[in-house]
Amino acid sequence: MQKKILNVFRKVQIAFLKYPLVLAMAVIMSASVVMLIESSGADNFRLVKIVICSSLGISLLFALKMLSQRLGKTYLLQIVGILFLIGFYFILPASEDDFTEVHVYILITSYILSHLLVSFIPFVNQQPEATFWQYNKNLFVNIVLTAIFTGVLTGGVMLAVVAVEQLFALDFRQNIYPQIFFVMSITGSTLIFLLFSDSGLSSLERSSEYPVVLKFFTQFILIPLLLIYLVILYFYAGKIAVMWELPEGWVSYLILAYSIIGILALLLVHPLKLDSARSWVKIFSNLFYYTLVPLLVLLFVAIATRILEYGYTEPRYFVVLIAVWLLFVVIYFIVFKKSSIKFIPISLFIFGLFSLIFPYLNAFSVAKRSQRTQLELLLAENRLAKDGKIDFNAEISSDMARNIADKFEFLSLRQDYDYLGNYLQDSLHRKLIDSDRWYIRDQFTNVTHIEPVDRSEITLVSNPTRLHPVSGFRYAISEEDLHQSAVVIDGKKLRLTKNLYSSSQIYKLTLSTGEEIDLLPIIKNLYKKYQSPDIEIETAKLFIEFSLGELEIKMILGAIDRSDIGQDDPINIYDSVFLIK
Repeated sequence: MQKKILNVFRKVQIAFLKYPLVLAMAVIMSASVVMLIESSGADNFRLVKIVICSSLGISLLFALKMLSQRLGKTYLLQIVGILFLIGFYFILPASEDDFTEVHVYILITSYILSHLLVSFIPFVNQQPEATFWQYNKNLFVNIVLTAIFTGVLTGGVMLAVVAVEQLFALDFRQNIYPQIFFVMSITGSTLIFLLFSDSGLSSLERSSEYPVVLKFFTQFILIPLLLIYLVILYFYAGKIAVMWELPEGWVSYLILAYSIIGILALLLVHPLKLDSARSWVKIFSNLFYYTLVPLLVLLFVAIATRILEYGYTEPRYFVVLIAVWLLFVVIYFIVFKKSSIKFIPISLFIFGLFSLIFPYLNAFSVAKRSQRTQLELLLAENRLAKDGKIDFNAEISSDMARNIADKFEFLSLRQDYDYLGNYLQDSLHRKLIDSDRWYIRDQFTNVTHIEPVDRSEITLVSNPTRLHPVSGFRYAISEEDLHQSAVVIDGKKLRLTKNLYSSSQIYKLTLSTGEEIDLLPIIKNLYKKYQSPDIEIETAKLFIEFSLGELEIKMILGAIDRSDIGQDDPINIYDSVFLIK
């Protein structure tokens, strides 16, 4: 037993010596997550940025470590990786308010690219294909084993903490459970994966017998399921051809799923396709790319239908990009008889890198130009441009007003303020200039065919902070308490009058000396700043500050959203607190 324990410690020591920077990234990420759980301060977003960069660094530095083992450059590539991560940190916005969905697309693509890099970077030179397959098979098996081991270890540690707490009547802070979970899930899983990777590239390239479980899963579960989906898709394609109708948009995702999972299945059974005893696998391997040809035609028709109607957005751009990549893959494996499976991850990496950094044709440039074009077409078709400015008094349908507002908001989130400002009168431009989201739907005054409000499309803006600092204020009172009965402050009664459930909403603060303030317009303007197609948004800046007589008041809102009772610009307000001095 002692020998086995010493052997485990020796392997852990080797992992720390061989992969110090990879483990450092995992430790930094874990520590940052623990600090995020503990804190609620203004520096939170800095910690979030550190979590983002360190999580990217785990896969990136592992990939560079594999390449350095191949090339013999021990430190140079690792230094390049660290410099890249530092640069990536400063590319991210300085504050949470500047973090938009554009950054989300950048992050998702970057994570995918870093993992693709791991799969092929040691094989950029003329390494045997069989070795390439063994390397990736061992990576895949190690990932699965890491997930199992980490799940068991994390659950076991958390149960042990619960047992100690219950048996010894201790009272641990509740934060300890998510902290344990993330530390074990991040640092623990990274260490376990590196232990499975053993001495690195040489152990991952080592040839071993094809796993029986993987063989069974691929042959008798994955490939039959793919054939079922293929039959469904072909029947749907036949329906399209017979009825001569445009395909549904969601069919694009089903075709992409079939294609990508099918390619993964081919990669998993690659060594078996040469085995004459595996005729089932051999038939599937020979026919798969041919089965994709009619589906790709259907895919491009479905994509073109959406893009011609609504233009490019980043998600549509990436769908088109994957479709074009699939077309290249199909042509490559059908035309070239001596094709290599290395083409799949390398080509996908090149396409992904193209989408991020290629000038003019990257995802963000294409989406912005496309939405500009769509906006110009909508304004021209509806004759809404008057002397180059949008005429908000012109008659317009509710659907069209929302469509134009969506284009405006899309472009404002991509900071295309100068372009949008050209369409607005100076007064409205000044009103919107300080807002991140330029929401103009409520500016149209002659809207026809008003549609009922769909609750599933209403944005809920909420405040994630539940513990509010009261320094600088003398009193704190909840919205409900202030509404139920007036409070006396320095001999003056302060009362909240509210009724948000009638056709004429009321939300006013009044003093017994006669001063009053209508808070509805202020709160509505605050809501418009965050209103978007997103279903839920969190912001710590959900408050307003104002004066009433000699009182200085800060109203911290728990959450706000729109109502669905049908009146113009309705609002709901939840769980607010008033701080008064």
